[in-house]
Parts: sequence; structure tokens; C-alpha cells
Amino acid sequence: MNHTPTRKIPALSLLLGGLLLVAVAGSAQAGALPSCGLHTGQPATGEPIAIGAVVGKTGPDDFSTSSSAARAYFECVNANGGIHGRPIRYLVADDQWNPEVAAQVAAKLVKDEKVVALAGNASFVECGANAKMYEQEGVMAIAGGGVQRECFFGRNYVPVNAGPRVSGANITAYAADKYKAKKIVCIIPNIPGLGDWACEGAAGWSRENGIGFDTIAFDPGSADATSTLLRAVAKQPDVIVLNAPKGLLIALATAAEQQNLIDKIHFVAPTPAYSVDVPDALGPAWDGKLEINLEFNPVESAGPDNTNWKAVMDRYAGKDVARDSFAQGGYLAARIVTDTLLKMDPARIDRASVTAALRQVRDFESDILCKPFYVGDGPRHNANTKGPVMVISGQGFKQVGACMSARDPELRDIRVYERDHKL
Repeated sequence: MNHTPTRKIPALSLLLGGLLLVAVAGSAQAGALPSCGLHTGQPATGEPIAIGAVVGKTGPDDFSTSSSAARAYFECVNANGGIHGRPIRYLVADDQWNPEVAAQVAAKLVKDEKVVALAGNASFVECGANAKMYEQEGVMAIAGGGVQRECFFGRNYVPVNAGPRVSGANITAYAADKYKAKKIVCIIPNIPGLGDWACEGAAGWSRENGIGFDTIAFDPGSADATSTLLRAVAKQPDVIVLNAPKGLLIALATAAEQQNLIDKIHFVAPTPAYSVDVPDALGPAWDGKLEINLEFNPVESAGPDNTNWKAVMDRYAGKDVARDSFAQGGYLAARIVTDTLLKMDPARIDRASVTAALRQVRDFESDILCKPFYVGDGPRHNANTKGPVMVISGQGFKQVGACMSARDPELRDIRVYERDHKL
């Protein structure tokens, strides 16, 4: 492999690919049949129920995998009786990574199409653009992938994933415990709502526990991997957290190898490093050297719901749709909405009743998740705060840590809510 760590990082459009993405899963077992909805095997033909989604499909990267997986699940539901005879009409809008477009397309879904809920959203910009509007209009968004801070601070916005802050805090605590770290540095791109927020969970926990912590933020559009890494090394850390999209992470890790730092400093990362092409891109020097926290259980896991997710994807999604963590998130979002609708009187389904019913969701179980999920009626939502730890092993990954709960001071209000509501 020809490592060139001093090269300039390409434009943002080439580098944000892989944020929160994980390894491509294998196909479901041959002949496996997906389990969805009422399991009738008969298509739904009644009055459609409109559900929407806003995703960043065109722009710096394609973040539509979540909605593609949600669509696959809804198509499976429609082929198996729908919602007591009523099919789901799933409407997906592309925000083009533009907050103004995000607001326009969401308004069309909510105000013109009259969707009763949103499911499978995944975007860098739409949370900030639309969370307040969703609350004002009384519509719930069960998102497949939240990234920005605003995704986790809206009353009507509910991500099923843990988010980059929680994942970063988890892997930091893991590394601090394992390596008895006295000083930690987090490297992150200075994207608004990410670079000024995602490392702060790890920072808060570290400082509370007497561990030195620094954040190195950099411009992802004009970064030099080696100079960014050396800025971090100058802080003399025991651990460096590579809290960056996959392309940037690979460049930083390559620079670390070229600077002979792999055996001098411990390197860890949140979910973006868990991608099928990362071990090969980094090469054998990183075997057993890069530990990664996941926001869901591994895509390779053999639990019944993860197996069903693969079967749904194989039957109803194209082969070009990645079997990744975004797809897991979109599937879960669609399942949560479907399970909620199936408990309702199909003749009385409207936005107000669906919103009220979704707020009642609790103890939603899936082996894709490390703990039961809930929605609740709190002012914000971050129910998923646990994930396992993987390490690069050969040309793949192996699990080295069980599901661990994030130790982020910002989650104190979430913990109080869970305690008070026995969640």
C-alpha cells in the first residue's frame, strides 16, 4: 500500500462519506423470509397513511440509506396487510445538504402532504432547520440517524442512533479505563453542530475524572492530515480519539503510521471507523490497534431482528443500498412507527393520535440495540446511549467490549427522566 499521509484532504464532498457508516453486512441466509406487520401475505389496498422522511441524498454525500431501509420495511408491511388493511405511503424528500431546501421540503411533507409522522430521516442539516417546525406542527420524526446537536435536543425529533457525541464519549471512557490514560486528545472537523459539540461529552467526563483533555478542530475542506495529527501529538496524549468521517479518519491514521506513532499512542474512534473498507485501507500495521465504539450491535450479528433486517433488505431493497448502520437505523425507525400504528384503530389514525401514541413508546426491543428503546414525552431525546467495542482484526473486525453505557455529563437530564419514568 502506498501511504501518503502528507497529502491534502480532498474537498468535503469526498470526505464526509462514511460518517456513522459501518461495515457492509452479509446477505441473509438463502431463502430467509422477512417478518413484517400482520404477516398476512396479502397486499394492503385501503386508504393510504402518509409518512415522510427528509434525507441528505444529493450534495457532499448520500445519506439516503436510512430512508431506503425504512422504505424496504414499509413495502414489506404493505405486502403483508399494511396497517389493518391500510398501506403506508412513504414520501422521501432530499434536502440537498442545504438548510433552506430542508425547510422547504419538510414544509411540503408536513403542511401539504399532511404526513402523520416522519421515519428514517438522516441528514447533516435538517435537524437544525426543522426541529422547531415539527414541534409547532405537532408531528413526530423518528430518525434513523441523528448527527447534529439539534437532532438530540428537539421535543419532536427522536433519533434511534446514539450520535457522534455519545459514541465518542463511550470510546474515550473505554480507552481511559483500559490504558489508564492521563491525557486524551480528540480530533474532529469543525462542522457546525458537530465540531463544537461532539467531543465535549468525552471532555466533560475526562475532566470530572481528573484526566487531561484537549480538542483539536480542523477545517475538513483544507486539512493536512499530518499537521493536524502533529498538533494533537504536541499535547502529549496517551490516547487520541479520531472523531472524524471515514475519509478523514483514514488519512489521519495513515499519517500516524508514517510518523511511527501507532505503538506510542493508543488510537480509538467512534462508529465511522467501523466500515468494511477501513482495515484494508489502513493495512496490517493497524491489526489490533484501532478500537471503535458502535451505536448499534454489529451488522454481522446473528440475532433474530438483525437477521430479519437483512432479509427485509434482500427482498425489498436493491443491492446498491448499503447494509450498514444507517440501514439498521432506518429499519428500526420504520419498525417503531409500524408497531405503534398497528396498536391503533385504523379508522382513527391522524397526526395528533399518532404523535400521542409515539410518545407512549417504551420497552421497544431489538437485538440491534443494546437496550430497549423509548420515545417518551421529554423535551429532548437520546434514548440510545449504549454500544459495544470492536477492534480491527485482519481484514475485518472482532468484538472486544460488551455494550457500555455513555458517561457523558450532558446525559444527566436523560438519566433523571429514565429514573423517574422507570425506563
